[in-house]
Amino acid sequence: MTSTPPRAALIGANGHGRWHRRQIAPLHAAGELRLVGLVDVRPVEPAPDAPIPDGVQVGTDHRRMLAQTRPDVVVICTPPYTHLPIALDALAAGADLLLEKPPVLSLDEHRRLAAALARHGRLCQVGFQALGSAALAELTAAATGGRLGTVTGISTVASWQRDDGYYRRSPWAGRRTVDGRPSLDGALANPLAHATMQCLAVAAAVDPSPPVLVELERYRVRPIEVDDTASMRITLDSGLAIVVAVTLAGEEFIPGEVLVHGTAGTAVLEYPTDRLRLPGEPAMRPVPGRTGLLENLLAHRRDPVGVPLIAPLARTEAFTALLEVVQAAPEPGLLGPDRTVATGVAGADRVLTIEGVNAVVRRGAAELALFSEQEVPWAVRPYRARLAQGVVGR
Repeated sequence: MTSTPPRAALIGANGHGRWHRRQIAPLHAAGELRLVGLVDVRPVEPAPDAPIPDGVQVGTDHRRMLAQTRPDVVVICTPPYTHLPIALDALAAGADLLLEKPPVLSLDEHRRLAAALARHGRLCQVGFQALGSAALAELTAAATGGRLGTVTGISTVASWQRDDGYYRRSPWAGRRTVDGRPSLDGALANPLAHATMQCLAVAAAVDPSPPVLVELERYRVRPIEVDDTASMRITLDSGLAIVVAVTLAGEEFIPGEVLVHGTAGTAVLEYPTDRLRLPGEPAMRPVPGRTGLLENLLAHRRDPVGVPLIAPLARTEAFTALLEVVQAAPEPGLLGPDRTVATGVAGADRVLTIEGVNAVVRRGAAELALFSEQEVPWAVRPYRARLAQGVVGR
């Protein structure tokens, strides 16, 4: 006898929500789930790559949808400052969650969400999809199995570009707060959050001690309220350091690399493409296999013991603690025309890049050094913060 597939809904069905609709569509077609609701503050339209099956309730009021469709699983892809109240509504309606990253923006919100999950007996998977990569699993096994010798540090580097139009995509784009609530749409919190989370995941596997100190430098090339370029060092209680060196004002594209430094060599994971190079290997090689977070959540619902969640809320606590530091840090330093190069037509297509920034982020990741430790002329002294006691690293 075939069991009834779980009922699923998506709150935040436009924008990045289209990506989730593409992930849901084959699962709906295969009978792995039944899509029952799509919600967004703007009208939800069908598209060739994101169809709306017959019988799906479409609307703008997520509470009405929850009450009328009673979904078993809810995907939440809304602005981060709205995550907690919407998640609490979905939990109260009896649903398990797939919650986009960052899940929440403070440790207080994290603990409130964790308490609600326990109270309702529900599940929460967080949208750090790169954690489901077979390449990350192989890197972690190499780091914990002695292939790198003793791990001496972990770092990540990425260099992307964003045009002016990126910061006009929504009312919360480039904002530190919206309506008095944290938003944090910066490089560290949003597009390059996966880089930091990958480092935290590797660190938790090789060293169980918690992060205790954060040193942070943040910069911007436009009059936005958040960082588009950043350097961050996280020090664990054991002394192991994690360095993040990223920019959205890069000269040449670096997709995103995680470097695990060891006494026997350095391993490099290009996490967006799942390519890996271990010590002694001549070049990066693809490592196929990435488990989707929604598929994993559905499998865990069927077999809670045999199939662990890939990205449960508890695994993201250290990441949330870092966001709390970012929120408390001073406003990012503004780099003016003397430090940047403009290309493209002024307006939506204009791109600003920082002269020499690729060499700076590369060196930071290679040497576990902050920008200010490289004698970069535009760098400032880092903001330092001790993490709250009890923050876990895994």
